[in-house]
This record gives sequence, structure tokens and C-alpha cells, in this order.
Amino acid sequence: MFSSRMNQSLLLGPLDELHELAFIERPIRRSLKTAEEIDQLTVDEELNDIERAVYLLSVGQEVQRVSVISNLPSLVRQNPAETFRRVVPKVREVLNGAGAEIQLAAAASFLTILQDDIILIHTHTYSILKTVLLHLNHRDTVVSNAWLETLLSAISALPKETIKQEVLNPLLYQSQLSHSLQARLASCRILGKVACKFDSHIVKKELLPLARSLCQDVEFEVRVGMCRQLENIARAAGVDDTRTELLPELVELAGDEESGVRLAAFNTIIDLMEVMDSDDRLHVVVPLVMSVCEASSQADEAVVASLSFQFGKLCSGLDGCLSDEQRSRLLQRFKLLCVAGLQTDGNPTDGNNESTLIRCNCCYNLPAMVLFADPTHFLSELYPSLCNLCCDPEVSVRRSAAASFHQVVKLLGSDVPLIHKQLLDLLQDDALEVLDTLMNHLEETLEAVLSRGENLTLDNKFPELLSALLLAEQKVGSSLRWRLHEKLLQRYSCLARLLPGELLHQNFSPRIFVILTTNKVLPVQREAARTFCTFLRYNRKHEQRQEMMERLIQDLAQGRSYWNRLRFLDVCETATDVFSRKYFNKHFLVPALELVHDPVANVRYKLCQLLPRLRSSLRLPADKQLLQKLDQCVQKLLCRETDKDVVATIRQTVLELDKLDLTEPFHKRQEKDLLDQKKEKEETLLLEMEQLERQQSDGKLVSDKHTDRKRRDSKSLAATKAVSVSGAAGASGKEMRRAKLSRSRSLSSQPTTSKPANPDRTLKVKELGGGSGSGKSMLSGKDDSLRTTHFTMATLSQTKSTSSMPVLIRSNTTSLLDRTSILDLRTSNMDQRDHRTSTMDQRDHRTSTMDQRDHRTNHRTSTIDQRDHRTSTMDQRDHRTSTMDQRSKSIDQRSSGLKEGQSRKLSINRKSNSFSVQSGRE
Repeated sequence: MFSSRMNQSLLLGPLDELHELAFIERPIRRSLKTAEEIDQLTVDEELNDIERAVYLLSVGQEVQRVSVISNLPSLVRQNPAETFRRVVPKVREVLNGAGAEIQLAAAASFLTILQDDIILIHTHTYSILKTVLLHLNHRDTVVSNAWLETLLSAISALPKETIKQEVLNPLLYQSQLSHSLQARLASCRILGKVACKFDSHIVKKELLPLARSLCQDVEFEVRVGMCRQLENIARAAGVDDTRTELLPELVELAGDEESGVRLAAFNTIIDLMEVMDSDDRLHVVVPLVMSVCEASSQADEAVVASLSFQFGKLCSGLDGCLSDEQRSRLLQRFKLLCVAGLQTDGNPTDGNNESTLIRCNCCYNLPAMVLFADPTHFLSELYPSLCNLCCDPEVSVRRSAAASFHQVVKLLGSDVPLIHKQLLDLLQDDALEVLDTLMNHLEETLEAVLSRGENLTLDNKFPELLSALLLAEQKVGSSLRWRLHEKLLQRYSCLARLLPGELLHQNFSPRIFVILTTNKVLPVQREAARTFCTFLRYNRKHEQRQEMMERLIQDLAQGRSYWNRLRFLDVCETATDVFSRKYFNKHFLVPALELVHDPVANVRYKLCQLLPRLRSSLRLPADKQLLQKLDQCVQKLLCRETDKDVVATIRQTVLELDKLDLTEPFHKRQEKDLLDQKKEKEETLLLEMEQLERQQSDGKLVSDKHTDRKRRDSKSLAATKAVSVSGAAGASGKEMRRAKLSRSRSLSSQPTTSKPANPDRTLKVKELGGGSGSGKSMLSGKDDSLRTTHFTMATLSQTKSTSSMPVLIRSNTTSLLDRTSILDLRTSNMDQRDHRTSTMDQRDHRTSTMDQRDHRTNHRTSTIDQRDHRTSTMDQRDHRTSTMDQRSKSIDQRSSGLKEGQSRKLSINRKSNSFSVQSGRE
């Protein structure tokens, strides 16, 4: 019994649910179309578009009519003549008494036709104008505004006469007070639009009276609307009519009782400052501005917000008309606006939207105010305001400060280190929106900041800036904002030409490579690959470039994970855009082709897709071997591939490779060749700069070592000179005494026939002795040359002594003189050989100097060898000189045996002469 009741209760539940479902389905069945309704919605398929539109506008329902009217621009494009002849009249009929939906659709369609310049005949525009003017004063405000926008667009396409007849005459009638507020507001907008179509005479005669009457309207909305249109009327009227007719009206409206009217008049005056002359600015605008600035503290926040938005433009326009006091007052007012709503002494922070908007407007006008205050006075005038704006509690204010920060940096010039802390604050901001805005112009900001890196104060702040950039990247990378991360990596590529290569290689390149190998977002990976390739291209050190390339090959191309090998192919795809063909073929092409043996099909699939790009980087006949490797790669894929997707891809790739040279236009290929030549020249220039920097660094080291060696040589030379001078002084004293003794003996023992020759000989000896003072100083430096000169002078003294002898003695000593001449020739030959040896030494020295720059170790060895060679040369010269001295002595001994009587006198004379010459030489 209990079980049967339970079964009934279980059955009643599903039955109730079924009744509910049936009740829900009833309205659905009732909402279905009946057969008659379906017949009404059915249209004959044989009708064309124009006939179908006319049929639906005539007997169709409202939904069908809205569809036809919305499709009206397409009908005009297809057949404008038939559309305006048959469809547009039907649209006019439908609009009479139609609802708001049809009215809005018609207004939007006519506006599209006018804005897209679909029609070119003014008669069609005139037909649209008739329809617009008919429904301009619709009782619905939304519909009326829609038709007004269509009318304003039609005025730009209408001729002057049509506007004057069809627009101005109704405008004069609608601007009267008897018409509605909506009609008078529309008249204000139409008046501002038609003013640019006529010359100044018609504007002054017909439009200015109407504008003045609307400025004096009893409704403040009309006065505000007319104030906003006075700028267009003033530009059409000219400077003179603006001064006499419109400027008094604007000044009067600036003192209106309604704040909206005052605000509109104030904005219009600021916009018209470029039309005014200096007198009007000085006597009209400046007093008005100062009064508004003084009254803005008591006015509502909307007026203050508008003033803050126009403040930069206002100060720039009045820059030449203000006194120092007025300039300081404006700057003071701007400083107050920068802290509007913030917590001050006794006032809590006001977090409303108007105060935040005022501070955002101050950020927008900050560059103009820097120019107004003069960048040289930035520290004293505007630096505190910039600090407050960059540290504002509202994110929107800090974001606005970041948006205009690059302009402030450019204006400061050499004073850019002053705002270094604010740049760090924006880079380290907690809100990613601020960093996102700063990234938009980061390249310009860093270029202006880092170009002044020669300043010592900025050089000391380099590590802080680098750490801030790295921390910003880590913060963005740890978030989910991958688009911001991609933008940041794209902006960081500019660091390749702004930072030194050593800093870039140590700080940024490892981080970019980590992103390339670990990040999972494909756009971020590709941007990291592009940034890494950019760093690689602009690195000037060969060792660092080699290290980066080896890391790419080992970690990516030869990596254990197939995912890394896929990343290497992405890097190759990016490298074709960054590097020249020559560099790419040298470093990237072969490792990419070796992936044809990869065991993972996805890698081979990616390689097949990349083959056309790799083939486009080859040029014959220079890349013939690389082309053969690429062909072998394609053959291996065609013959040995087992994966069906890879097989299908390589077959498609082969077709693309066959058509590659034929399908590419010649001009595009020429453009690519020119771009590649430019890249190759840049890379060659970077290599030359690298070699030049290396030579300069090596030259500095060599010059330092050469300077130290010169100092050591000078010290040793000074010590040698001191020893040689002291020894020469002692020897010269002994030789002088011997010479005097010999001269005295020769004078006492010589016959009278030889006396006339003695004074000449003595005079010559004295002259030689007088020149011995300078010879002493030269003796220590050139020992070999002095020895040869000493021997030559001794021989000459012998020949001169023989000239004073009798004929008999001269004939007997002929053989001795011949021998002496032979010795002279030998001595001169030896001098020439010594000179040649010294020339060769100089050449060897130059060669060794070049070797010093290339091989430092060889330089030291060659220097030691040169010194040993010079020492041996000096020993040989000393030996030759001693040998010649011995020969001269033997000649003297042989000549002494000629005669017994005269030989003694002759030997005495010769000895005295030799002693005197030697003493003079020493």
C-alpha cells in the first residue's frame, strides 16, 4: 500500500513538469506566422533590386521598409539614376507620419550617401536636402538631431546659391524667439556651418546680425551654442570685423551670469587669439584671463577644469604680451592646479572626478608650461609640480604624466638629469597602465636621456636606470599582459644603439635569451627573437657576437627539446629581416638545414615552411654550394619523409620554390637587393669600427710601453754621458800637455826652411782644438762615427805635414801617401756601409713597430735582438777602428827609415801633428 502511493507521487512530479512545459510552448505556437502573413512577406524572386525596393516600400511591413531604407546606399551605388527616380520618392512618402525607427534609418542612409560621395550630381543632393529640411523640426529630439547632422553634411556638398535660397531663408525665420528652443539651437549650428561657404561681405551683411541676436537670446543654452560657433564666423568675417563686431559680444558673454556661457566665451576667445593682433591680446585678452584666473578659485569645478585644459595654449598665445608679474601669477596659478584636490595642511584629499581631471589636464599642458617658464628655470618653477604629478595617488594622473614625459625630456636638453628620479618612479610604478603609456614613447625618452651620458652625474645613474628597465620587464613578464610584454621587448630593441655593447651584453642579452627559451606566448617569443638579433647585429665585439651565436646554436638549434629547435627556426625567420644575406648565410643557414634530420615531425614541418625564405636569401654564383645543400635537403624530404603532413607541405614548397624566381616582380626584387646592400654596408662599417677601436686600444698600450722604455733609455743615456764626459776631460788634459811638449820640441829642432809652413799647421791644429768642445758632447752618443773621423783627420794631418817637406822627401814618401789614400777610400766605404746599416736598422725598427701592434711577444723578442745586433755592430766597428790605427802606426814606422838626419825631424813633426789632432778630437 505504501509502495503504491509512493509510485503515484513519483509519477505526479513528472506530469506536473510536463504541464509546465506545455504551458511554456503555447505562446511559441501562437507567435508563429499564419499563412496570410507568410504570403504578405513573400516577394517574387524574378523582381530586380529596384522593383523589389519599390514593392516593399509600397505594401511591405515596417520591418521590411526599415530594411529597404537602410539598404538605400547600396542601391545608389548600383544604379543612382533609377534609385533617385523611383525609390527616393517612395521613401519620402513613407517618412510622412513614420515612426522614429524609420526616421533614424532614413537620416543615417542619407548621411552615408553624402559622406561617402556616392552621388556627384547636385540635383540629387537637392532632392536629399528637400527631404532633410522637411523633417528637421521633428518633435522627437533624437530624430531632429539625426536630420540636423544630415543637413550639416549636405551643406558641404551644396553650391552657394542653393544654400542661400534653401537654407538661409528658413534659418532667418527659425532663429526668432517665437520658435522652439530646439529650432534655435539648430539655427546656431547651421549658422556656423554655412559661414565658411561665403565671403566676408555676405557674412558681415547677413550672418553677423543673426549671430548677435542669438548671442542675446533669453535661453542660456542658445547663448552657449552661439558662442561655440563664433569662431567659425570670426574666421570667415576677417580680423577687422572680428575686432569691431564679435569681440565686444565675446567680452560681454565672458561676464554672463551663467557659468556655462562664461566658459564657452572664454574658450572661444582662446581659440581666436591667433586671429587677433597684439593690441587686442594686450588690452582685451590679458585682463580677461587674469580676472578668470582670480575668480576660478571661487567658481565651479567645471570652469576650473576647462581652464586647466586650455592653460598651455593660453600661456603660449600670450607669451609676448605679459609682464613679469603676470607671468609669475600664471605660473603660480598652474602650480595650484597641479595639486587641486590633493591633501594640504588641514584639507583632506578630494577624490572626485573633477579634481582628478584638472590634474590630468595639468599633465597634458606641462610641456607648454616648460616652454612658457623657460627650461633654464625649470628647477625652481616647475620641478616640484612634476614631482607631484609623477607621484600622484591617482593612476590616471600618473598615466597622463607618463604620456607627456618624453616631451618634457626633449625640452630640458642638458638639464635632463634633473628628472632622472621621476623616470625611475614611472618605470617602477605599481600600475601597469602607467608603464604601458610610458612604453609608447620610450625610445624617444631613452634617446634624450642616454645621449647626455657624457655628464658625470648621469653616468653615475646608469646602473639605476638599467636595473629599473630590467625590473620593469620582469614585472610585466610575470603578469598576464602579454601584449604589453611584446610592446616592451619591441621598445627595448632601441637599446642596441643607445647603450655600450658591454653593458648590453652583460645585462640585457641574457634576459632576452631567457625569455626566448622559456616564455610560452608566441608573439612574445618572436619579439624576443627580433630583439636578440638586433643586439647581436649591433654588438661591436667579435668575441661577444661569437658567444651569442654559439649559444643560439647549442641551446636552440642543437637543443634537446624539440620546442627549442622550433624556436631556432623562428629566430631564422626573424634573422632574414634583421641581417644581410651574407651574414645570414654564413651563420644561420647551415644549422637550419641540418634540422632536416630532426626526429620530430613538427620541426621538419616548420623547416619545410621556411625553405622558400631560405632560398630567397641565396644568390648565384656566390652561394652555389649553399644552394646545393638546400637542394639536398629538399631531396631528402621528398625521398625519405614518412609523415603525411610533412610530405604534403614539402610538395607544396617545391612548387613555390620553382615559381620563386618567376612570380616575384623585378622592382620588388630590386628593392630587396638595395635593402640588402644597405644592411651589408652597415655590417661592414660596424666591423671596421670594431677593428679601429681595437687598434686604438692596442696603440694606447704600445705607446705606454714605448714611453716607459724611453724613460729608462734616457736615464741610462744620462749616466753614460756623465761617465764619458768625465773620462774625456781627464784624457784631454794629458793629450794637451803632450801636444804642447811635441810642438816645443819640433820648433827647437826644425830647420829654418820649414818654419813658414809651421804657423799654418799650428793654426789649423788650433782650429781643430777649438772645435773639440762641441765634439765632446757628440762623442758619447756616436762613438763609431767619431772613431772614423779621428782616423781620417790623422791621415789628413800626415798629408799636410808632408806638403811642407823638400822635394826629395816628397818623392821618397809617395808610396806612403798612396797607401794613406787607399786607407781613406776604405774608411769612406766603411762609412757608407755604416750608413746603409743604420738605414736598415731604421727600416727594421719600423717593421718591428708594426709587429709590436699585432704581436706583443714578438715585439719584445725583436727589440732584444735589435739591441744585440746593435751591440755586435758597435763591437765590429771598434775592432775595425783599432785595426786601422795599427796600420797607420806601421806606416809611420816604415816612413821613419827613409833618412837618418831628416827622419828624426819628420817623425817628430808627425807625432806632434797626430797628438794635436787627437787632442782636438777628444
